[in-house]
Amino acid sequence: MTGELPEPVNRNELRVSHAEREAVVERLSKAAAEGRLDLAELDARLDRALTARTYADLAPLTADLPSEVLPAPKQSLVVKGGLSGATRDGYWQVPAKIVAYGGTGGVKLDFTQVDCHLPEIELEVHGDTGGVTVVIPDGWVAETSEVEPGLGGLKDKVTPARLPGTPLIRVSGNGGLGGVVVRHPSNWERRKLRRSQQR
Repeated sequence: MTGELPEPVNRNELRVSHAEREAVVERLSKAAAEGRLDLAELDARLDRALTARTYADLAPLTADLPSEVLPAPKQSLVVKGGLSGATRDGYWQVPAKIVAYGGTGGVKLDFTQVDCHLPEIELEVHGDTGGVTVVIPDGWVAETSEVEPGLGGLKDKVTPARLPGTPLIRVSGNGGLGGVVVRHPSNWERRKLRRSQQR
């Protein structure tokens, strides 16, 4: 027995879901925040989006808006301890991702004087034989559950209280032989910091 195949339905005639309406509402609101739509246009399009039944109703509402721009890939900073060690301190530009190799001499990353407005910083550590030490200001917090301690171990001495507007440092990697330490400034480092701020 042979039956006739159903006629394919045009996509524009298909019904849209609540989630699809909400996605368009969000895109329109963002476009207005970017200055692409004035308030009158926004109100009119929002009304049409919320009452849309089919794709044909929704499509024209964002047709003249640019597609979402994908975020740029994160810039990476690689710090290698080598034989004599490496230190990043004072004021330095903090990227979204940092990779630190302790090498033989060790690596110290000191964030206490940086001006950083990133919501998160990815820090990949490899303690090697020299170890990696990370010093962060009071109010910053670090997530270290992704670090394999290795033979050198992991010491997380950071207080859990995070101040608003400060970045979260997500630490991953391994301690190697030298280990990884994440902490706030020592008393000596605090005195040194105060002296530098008074100059």
